[in-house]
Amino acid sequence: MTSLPPGGWPTPQSLYVHVPFCRHRCGYCNFSVISGRDDLQDRFLQAVERELTSTPDASRAQLRTIFLGGGTPTRLSPDRLKRLRQSIDDTFSVADDAEITAEANPEDIDEACLNALQDIGVNRISLGVQSFDADKLRCLERGHNRESALAAIEAAAERIGNVSIDLIFGAPGETLESWKTDLAIASQSPITHVSTYALTFEKGTSFWSRRSRGNLSEVDESLELQMYEAAQHQFSKNAWQQYEISSFTNGPHRCRHNLAYWAGNGWHAVGPGAARFVDGKREVNHRSATNYIKRMLNDGVATDEIEAITLEQYARELAAFGVRQLDGIDLATVHDRTSINLETVLSQTLIKLQSMELVTYQNHHLRLTQRGILFADTVATALLSEPE
Repeated sequence: MTSLPPGGWPTPQSLYVHVPFCRHRCGYCNFSVISGRDDLQDRFLQAVERELTSTPDASRAQLRTIFLGGGTPTRLSPDRLKRLRQSIDDTFSVADDAEITAEANPEDIDEACLNALQDIGVNRISLGVQSFDADKLRCLERGHNRESALAAIEAAAERIGNVSIDLIFGAPGETLESWKTDLAIASQSPITHVSTYALTFEKGTSFWSRRSRGNLSEVDESLELQMYEAAQHQFSKNAWQQYEISSFTNGPHRCRHNLAYWAGNGWHAVGPGAARFVDGKREVNHRSATNYIKRMLNDGVATDEIEAITLEQYARELAAFGVRQLDGIDLATVHDRTSINLETVLSQTLIKLQSMELVTYQNHHLRLTQRGILFADTVATALLSEPE
């Protein structure tokens, strides 16, 4: 087996920057975040600047997408946001038409924040709305309400134009009707994109501990499926397009940054817990923000995990992530890119998935069925796993 795909590994044209600062860690959050330590922001920026400076072959290609995620990037002051953008420009060439996304919480959106985002070229904003329902927001420990969320959406739409929101379903005590109300409110707001996620109880979170003590309970799986189908129905009714398992758009506003992930095109990433994929190697930084800062400023390296993937792994991942897109994935294209014939390697898996009515497979093209969309994780696991 060759160690390089035909034509070599794709040159990354995307950058993810993880900004870990938050007002408060929500009970369900398992991301690398830190609250009450805004005093570390300047040292964090020094660490990011050093990590960017050490990015290998950064000049090889223009960035087509930049994603400022977190955490809450808008916890940084306008001057610090400008400093962050300048450090990116000092390292990379950025295409004039690059998609530049910043995550934000609704309570952070005001004129000064929007001015700062526009000043650094942000042309897409992703708001962590999660819900418009007061009881659900209280349960999720969010800091906004329906009115402030809608005001933030309106202001961001007017200034930035391209507004995406996240919504969570399956919160403890949530009903199908209250979720449908969330969906209806979202669909009537001036957003261009929405991502819907089922609430998960991650080990290490307070929600995990509270569930273990019996203080919180998950919704029934059948209700969770009904909620997912309600999202599909609501947005199809409004002529939106579902282009990925969790993602809907009402026009030509697919998230180009996420498309680069799903297409396996490679990406750079900096910050605590950031995961990058460059030249066939997957690297993950230390998750702790304080340890990341110390390591970068002292040693110039904060990488915790390094994995060189095989071409078969790469091919399987192209299939597993590609099939999550509702357009599906062409396995002949995967063969051209990797020299791995998945149609042979996965022949028994493909037969099994078809017999379970989870996928259609015709003329090299693999696509989820309507039933398969509901069990996409099962399909992905099968494509990534060795046959039993």
